[in-house]
Amino acid sequence: MSLAVAAPARHPLAGRVGLVAAVVVVLGEMIWLVAGLPGAALVSDLGAMAVSSWAAVLCIGAARRHPHALRRFWSLLAATMMLAALGRTVWTVERLGGIDLPHTPLVGGLFTAGIVTGTAALLCSRAGPRSLIGQARTLLDGVIVGLALIPIGWLLVFRDVADADLADPLRTFGLLYPMFDLMQLTILVAVAGPGRPMWRSLTVIGAGLAIRAGADTVYVSLVAHGSYAPGHPVDVCWPLSYLLVGLATRYPPPVCGDGEEDVESPLPPWWRVALPYLPVGGAIVAVMLSRRPTGQTPHLVFVGMMALLGVLALRQGLAANENLRLVGRLRRLAYSDQLTGLPNRLTFIRRLRRALRAGGPVAVVLLDLDGFKQVNDRFGHAAGDRLLTTTAERMRDAVGPDGMIARLGGDEFAVLVAGDRPVSPERLAVRLLAALEPLPGEEDLGVHPSASIGIAEYGPQHTSHTDLLRDADIAMYAAKASGKSAYRTCTAELRESAVGRAELIADLRRAVDEGQLLMEFQPIVDLATGTVRSAEALVRWRHPRLGVLTPARFLPLAEETGLILGIDRWVIHEACRAAATWREHAPEVTVAVNIAAAHLCRPDLIATVTGAMGAAGLPPRALTLELTESALIEGSEAVLDRLAQLRDLGVRIAIDDFGTGYSSLSYLHRIPATELKIDRSFVSRLDAGDARAYATVEMVNRLAGAFDLAVVAEGVETGAQHAAVTAIGCRQGQGWRYGRPTALSDLLPTLVPVDAAR
Repeated sequence: MSLAVAAPARHPLAGRVGLVAAVVVVLGEMIWLVAGLPGAALVSDLGAMAVSSWAAVLCIGAARRHPHALRRFWSLLAATMMLAALGRTVWTVERLGGIDLPHTPLVGGLFTAGIVTGTAALLCSRAGPRSLIGQARTLLDGVIVGLALIPIGWLLVFRDVADADLADPLRTFGLLYPMFDLMQLTILVAVAGPGRPMWRSLTVIGAGLAIRAGADTVYVSLVAHGSYAPGHPVDVCWPLSYLLVGLATRYPPPVCGDGEEDVESPLPPWWRVALPYLPVGGAIVAVMLSRRPTGQTPHLVFVGMMALLGVLALRQGLAANENLRLVGRLRRLAYSDQLTGLPNRLTFIRRLRRALRAGGPVAVVLLDLDGFKQVNDRFGHAAGDRLLTTTAERMRDAVGPDGMIARLGGDEFAVLVAGDRPVSPERLAVRLLAALEPLPGEEDLGVHPSASIGIAEYGPQHTSHTDLLRDADIAMYAAKASGKSAYRTCTAELRESAVGRAELIADLRRAVDEGQLLMEFQPIVDLATGTVRSAEALVRWRHPRLGVLTPARFLPLAEETGLILGIDRWVIHEACRAAATWREHAPEVTVAVNIAAAHLCRPDLIATVTGAMGAAGLPPRALTLELTESALIEGSEAVLDRLAQLRDLGVRIAIDDFGTGYSSLSYLHRIPATELKIDRSFVSRLDAGDARAYATVEMVNRLAGAFDLAVVAEGVETGAQHAAVTAIGCRQGQGWRYGRPTALSDLLPTLVPVDAAR
């Protein structure tokens, strides 16, 4: 338990009684002084001593009650109030001893010490600056405001009392009291801080400082004009300011949430930045107006302006130093990765370009973590950040002085190897892979991914650093494709393959809009009658340079880049229009269309299918959507709901390539399928008399019958395969045995019974 919690609480009744007593003292003194009753000076002194002592006791109690971070604040305020009480006591004793205005060094020292402790209290408040430089900057801001008041005060107070004895140092020192008050007010405004709730205690203390500043200004003016006498009504302002300090102790400490230090501080408003400099302009004008007819500047004004210039120079020196530190911090932010502490992409590119300009061998080792996304998804981004940090430390140790390692972004790192190479890039890649191997016990944690590394060495084929990075990226993806946790060096073959792949993707983006896609249809026959009952729509790409490309050449690229969605929509519309044409010759013919896994997740799937059928005038029962097992199993409940809605409309759902995926019986209960298509890998083995293949096809056929699903045997190419699937009981077949994929015009004549036995 902290001391702040363990400290005994102040009795609320005693606190209220003390507050009422202090208020009565201040009000009584006010009435006494305004009425001009006898003994006003003594009443004024006793009231100030009583209220300041009471405020000191309350500040000590607040220091015991409040959290540790506020104890110094309240302790310094208690010291300030005690010094005020002691100073007023000495003042009273010396005044009663025969000195009308006892501006003695002892009194001045006590009051000055109180100003020092009060200023220190403001700088130590919860909202005050934490660093010594910040505290010095805030203090100088207050001093600037205070010094700027000297020429202004001279102009307003002393200009018309030129005959006054201003050579008296004690009387001249009285001019500094308002300056100290404004200095403290400036510091309070500065430490209050912008963009956050104002602590009520500081607000009340600020009101007390404002009252004291006004009282000191009136006091200095009266003294300068020789019209002040102890017991003047202005004297009530000082106990009133002490009363407000005591009242401030009643408010609870500011609420600071956990991790407040991590919250970004708001930018200060313009007036807060300009606050210490605004009075300087008034001081310059006051200096010009205070010059005597002889052209001389009053001595006090001159000294004050010299001090002001010195403090301004010191303040600007601190600002310049702070700007240098800020520039250094911005450089670190700009050129280093904040998570791992490694150089970032910008630094890496700068070093790489410098190495290329210097000449000599240059190589880039590009590293990408395998499976890092799964770590983030499973354990959260905090665990991912910790993994990146530890991984960076291991890689830094593995690289050592043999290269510069940087984090390019995400889970991608790079090593620059330039100049004299103690080790080859390949050897460095081996060291990196070894450093990233899981330590004993890490295999079971599931938070240690492997890495794929690509290496590229600068050569005549490169024109800039971007070419070198591109080749390293090509090699890195080749390492991923080869099984991950490996490294590959970029070769001419890899580069040509990647460039060709990129060009093919670029051409594929224009294929739909420029009408380069075409449709072919492979018949699906009724094995009992040989009648063509349906056809599967197969897309082809008539590439302007490479000729007609099969789906295997471009559909995987379309799925990777998201272009598959546009291709799927085109295929669905074209297939529906073709089926509507067929049905003019054979009303019972249907068409089957393959749907990509990405399209299943689209909420507009139903609208796309129904729109295509409506535009072609095709009834839903004439359309079959073919989907792979893996796409269906990985689908969410929303995907299954969309398929169920399509099934309710009458659209048929086929599970394509059945037997090559998970083949779980549980999902057959959930997926609203109407037919199974046995994968060609099982049918092709029926030629060799493979008993297991025969049993598999037979089992799938019986399973489909149990679920009331139609069966299509894919890949039937020979008479023996046709005889086998027919003997097993499959009702429909598809393959080269019955017809190759062909254009619509070639397919129409086949819409009559064919000899299935030939």
